[in-house]
Amino acid sequence: MSETIKKKTNKSAGKNIRTLRHEHGWSQEDVANRLGISIPAFSKIETGVTDINLSRLEQIANIFEVSVVNLLSLEYTEEPSTQDLSLSIIQKKLTDREVEITNLQRKVILLYEELLSKNNVAI
Repeated sequence: MSETIKKKTNKSAGKNIRTLRHEHGWSQEDVANRLGISIPAFSKIETGVTDINLSRLEQIANIFEVSVVNLLSLEYTEEPSTQDLSLSIIQKKLTDREVEITNLQRKVILLYEELLSKNNVAI
């Protein structure tokens, strides 16, 4: 395979992987952890700097539940708009905060109940 084709394939696969990652609302860290590699190593895959071997492509395809062919295709999906990505990121943060608030509310209720039970025992 010529060097030019190899670079084009790496860039195309990297772009497709980045698009899929954004669609899932995952960070580079999320995917790197799933792959068992460092964030910089994953970043090099996404940017097309690193040559991807077949076993790594299969691993990535499995994570995103797509075929290796989809990862290598030159026009897998259109890149989401910046506004769509921003909205997706904000929605994920909002969901995370709602879960955090719910957990804090549970803790407050438990502490309140504990305080009431101690006051009732003291009286």
